[in-house]
Amino acid sequence: MRVDILTLFPGIFVGPLDHSILAKAREAGLLTVEVHDLRNFAEGRHRVTDEPPFGGGGGMVMKPEPIFAGVEALRERFSAGKAVLLSPQGETLTSGLARRLSGEDHLILICGRYEGVDQRVADHLADMEISIGDYVLTGGELAALVVVDAVVRFLPGALGDPMASSRDSFEEGLLEAPQYTRPRTFRGHSVPEVLLSGDHAAISEWRREEAVRRTLERRPDLANKKLTPGGGVE
Repeated sequence: MRVDILTLFPGIFVGPLDHSILAKAREAGLLTVEVHDLRNFAEGRHRVTDEPPFGGGGGMVMKPEPIFAGVEALRERFSAGKAVLLSPQGETLTSGLARRLSGEDHLILICGRYEGVDQRVADHLADMEISIGDYVLTGGELAALVVVDAVVRFLPGALGDPMASSRDSFEEGLLEAPQYTRPRTFRGHSVPEVLLSGDHAAISEWRREEAVRRTLERRPDLANKKLTPGGGVE
């Protein structure tokens, strides 16, 4: 997969892409990420990328010209590219959406700033808009990193355990069951005995029941299956 990121602040991406799963995916050739300064696509001596909004109001709005030029240059260079605008008004990022995006060969992520991006970018350039939650960030850079991280986990070979992503929270509409490791007892708190039993069927059943219980207690809105009162899934 190739990911190109258009931003006014390329320095934000220095570091996060060079560690953990993202770094390993890049080293393995599963992921290529290139960050582009939007100012390089702006016209004029001053490379202006924002202007005051029509109709008045505070703040500045990102101009459409540099963004169109950047996306079009990348599409011409690579013959394609799904353009994604990071925006509070976009579709909420979910595990299912991340999985679908992992099937794309090329993503172009557009990072908004200030009061927002000229609407013509969303209407006539971007293929979709994505939000990472019901809150507003200073810019789309952190959201772009979240999208890349969430998507890369679904790339075949990115995780050491090929089944790991299928056991994560939000898969099957449930939160993940609790996890424990050594020591067996810590400050008087013990690991559930079933996890020490060696009975894999019982352990699997316990984890499923705990996943259901957690989801009902903490995030019942996430359940995309009908949870029964007894803790099962129909």
